Amino acid sequence: MQTLEGKKLHEEIGFAGLRAQATAVGLLQLTIELRRVGVLDEGALERVKNAIADDLALSPPYHVTREQHRHTVKERLNRLFAGNETLSEGRP
Repeated sequence: MQTLEGKKLHEEIGFAGLRAQATAVGLLQLTIELRRVGVLDEGALERVKNAIADDLALSPPYHVTREQHRHTVKERLNRLFAGNETLSEGRP
């Protein structure tokens, strides 16, 4: 369950317009670079992915549960951060 703090951050990020694909690509690249030079360890990377998955789970598609949506998002994040998937227009 998301905390009140997490929900507030979710709203503030949305108000700032940081849901754009370019922002996601920048975050992904920054995280990969920080991991590559040893600034982020595996635990930190997992916390980053969990924070993203938790936030996206706040608004799942109507036909799936929040837990199912979070699981799908987390799997996709694992592939993205491993370099096995790319961000593209029109993908859920």
